[in-house]
Amino acid sequence: WVEEGAGLAIRPAKEKGTLTIEVAKDAAPGVRWIRLYDKDGATSLRPFLVGIGGLAEVLEAEPNDDPRKPQAIDRARATINGRLARSGDVDGYSVPLERGEVLAADLEANRRLGSPMDAVLQVVSSKGFVLAQNNDTVGDDPRIIFEAPAKGTYTVRLFAFPSKPDSSIRFSGGSAYVYRLTLTTGGFIEHAFPLAYSPNRVNPIAAIGPNINSNGEAVILPVSIGDQPIDRMILAHPALPGTAEIRRVDDAVDVAIESEPNDPARPRRIVDRTAVSGRIDPPGDQDAYEVPLKKGDRRIIRLESRTFGLPLDAVLRILGADGTILAEADDVGKSSDPELVFSPPADGVYRIVVRDLHRRGGARYVYLLSVIPPEPSFAATLAADAFELVPGKETKVVVTIDRKEGYNDTLDSTAVGKPLVVTATTVHSRQTEDSAKSATLELRGDANAPAQSGPFRIIVYRADGKGRTHHALARIDGSDEAATTAQTEHLWLTSLPAAPPSTSPSSKKK
Repeated sequence: WVEEGAGLAIRPAKEKGTLTIEVAKDAAPGVRWIRLYDKDGATSLRPFLVGIGGLAEVLEAEPNDDPRKPQAIDRARATINGRLARSGDVDGYSVPLERGEVLAADLEANRRLGSPMDAVLQVVSSKGFVLAQNNDTVGDDPRIIFEAPAKGTYTVRLFAFPSKPDSSIRFSGGSAYVYRLTLTTGGFIEHAFPLAYSPNRVNPIAAIGPNINSNGEAVILPVSIGDQPIDRMILAHPALPGTAEIRRVDDAVDVAIESEPNDPARPRRIVDRTAVSGRIDPPGDQDAYEVPLKKGDRRIIRLESRTFGLPLDAVLRILGADGTILAEADDVGKSSDPELVFSPPADGVYRIVVRDLHRRGGARYVYLLSVIPPEPSFAATLAADAFELVPGKETKVVVTIDRKEGYNDTLDSTAVGKPLVVTATTVHSRQTEDSAKSATLELRGDANAPAQSGPFRIIVYRADGKGRTHHALARIDGSDEAATTAQTEHLWLTSLPAAPPSTSPSSKKK
């Protein structure tokens, strides 16, 4: 099974345990989730990446772990599909570069493919010296932008540690350690600018990265909203490898772009409810903004950079009119980006100052600063994405409701798109009852129903019909320890075959 409109045709191959996947010419780039199933059940979803930018697709060829004999990539414009197949495995690929040529080396493994690996990427000279190294750029996945200091052949080398640390002191590997390594001296999308988009204030989103706008003209990324309102959008360009993540903001939020000068001595005025994209450049730069706020009007002041795979290790500071520091934040929880919930002590103009913790800066030190009120909202999640149903019995599905900022509306949950042999209840979640934090749906099949399986969704919506409908999301693999953070609304239900009628000894005698 693959989602309708994915642009994939999948069929079993002759070799046991393999599939043939045909990609339509007009298939949009990005992740497709595939599920295998039979009458007895279904697998978890597994990712398949549709390539971007017309690069050649290359398969890893072992052996390529000898530093003297890496796999040769004749033309540095390819995506390599490989695997760190065993413990201690190291993969190397050699590429020829001219002096001054810029190579983008980008590894996709943990974040989108769910590989349980925390990879390290290196660029090595012909004499074996490590010229560049990166561990984590986009989550646990590394990326290197490397300018060749001289004409020659360079080796791009990778190895990994387990994404969930263990007691071993060695490089890790295994059948699940699959990756896609993009190597290109052409254009590569590192990020977008600005980092926010509002449908009611259409602003062009430019692709930013090496070798993109060498002629000085901006490359604009196409934006497709889709059917569901979402706050996170992945943008791509049909002629360029790489993707860019941006935020879709509420219609009431103003989308702005930093304008210099805006240092602490000359702060820029922004409006309340705003999302401003800026850059800490040069090193040591500090960006300052002034925003008028009312006493007691709580605001979430959030800065995002690492979230987008960018290097800014931001420090966020709020000052009063007299320069007194009222609040400061660096990292929040597991996030490397800062966030503050600020309640102004009086009416007035407050100053927000952004800088890098280590006083670094540059063209890639881009950020999105948001000043927004906390809005009541909710999220619905599931512990699993696949369920089984025994005929004549019921299967209970627990929907966890996370009510935020005092959300108190009554919510209804039900299953849609389920197999025809299955009935489902509609259940309420009320703030004043035990169901406030969870709702339990019951799925039931007729005792004599034939075996059937298929996709379904669970929707959660306000009981009065107002507001938008949410889909309950399951973390893929159904585990908090899953390597990938991807979630899905595409659930699976298997209605097992009815048990054959029992034959007792007395009935046999008769």
